[in-house]
Parts: sequence; C-alpha cells; structure tokens
Amino acid sequence: MNRLFRCESCLIVVVISVLAGCSAISAKPDAQSVAILSDAPDINRCRLLGEVAGSQGNWFTGAYTSDKNLLVGARNDLRNATYELGGNAVHVQHVSNSGRYEASGNANTTIIGNAYDCQ
Repeated sequence: MNRLFRCESCLIVVVISVLAGCSAISAKPDAQSVAILSDAPDINRCRLLGEVAGSQGNWFTGAYTSDKNLLVGARNDLRNATYELGGNAVHVQHVSNSGRYEASGNANTTIIGNAYDCQ
C-alpha cells in the first residue's frame, strides 16, 4: 500500500511539472514595464548595461508548450534579466527557435538583447 502511494505521488508531481512547463514564464511585477525595442535606443538618453538573454523551452517541456507561450515566456525572461541589471529597456539583437525532432513546431525560443537604462 505504501509503495502504491509513493508511485501515485510521483505521478502527480510529474503531471504538475509537465503542466507548469506548458505555461509561459511570467514577468516579475517590476519587470513588466521593461520596454522591448526593435530599434536601438537614443544613446544620449540611454546607458548600456550589458547583454541579456531570455529563453523558454527545452527538449522535454518544449514538446508540451505552444509556440506562442515559448515566445511570450522568452520575452518575459528577457524583461526579467534586463530588470535585474537595473534596466528599463532592451534592444533585441537576435531571436532563435530550435525545432522539435519528432514533431512540427518549436521546442525552445531564445532572445538575445542589450539591456539599457533610459532616462
């Protein structure tokens, strides 16, 4: 009986982990206001803080996460990384998607950018 309970508990943990992997990474409350820029910011108003990366998905969770959630999660992860450096804007330099071997769609999205503190 005790062994059966442990197996059920393990299964519940696995199911919860898979479902959690399906949702997009959340932006921290203070990082939600970080601007994502496609054009370089005005260097007279903004100070470069460094390079940042945001990513969501891996070989396991990517198969259960929609392409939209991979992108939204990577963007939120990028915002979080920018905020942690003290930035309020990030200029996107590169976006990369890796595919799933066994199915169509993406398994991972990674965004590289430069974090800025803009006045």
